[in-house]
Amino acid sequence: MSTIADTPSPPYYAVIFTGQRSDIEDGYADTAERMLALAAEQPGYLGVESARGPDGLGITTSYWESLEAIAAWKQNSEHLLAQQRGREEWYSAYQTRIARVERDYGFPRQKS
Repeated sequence: MSTIADTPSPPYYAVIFTGQRSDIEDGYADTAERMLALAAEQPGYLGVESARGPDGLGITTSYWESLEAIAAWKQNSEHLLAQQRGREEWYSAYQTRIARVERDYGFPRQKS
């Protein structure tokens, strides 16, 4: 993912998933792509940003309108299966953090 999420004015919520990948690749890329597409279909979804380094450490931050929207996404049946497989195969460690965004700012660089 190479774009900055276009989020609304705060407040909104961020789910910050930091994960260290294992050496197991079986199905990971397809599932990760599917989870991004599926999340985007969920009520309350606002956007996502993701990056992964060559050492396998990655951070994905998804943005949501409410804690209820986050809870519903966490319980999505396909997402539950991906979470299970992540714990069993794809990650050697991970941490999920949920934060309320109170303020944001930035600028778009003008193209010449």
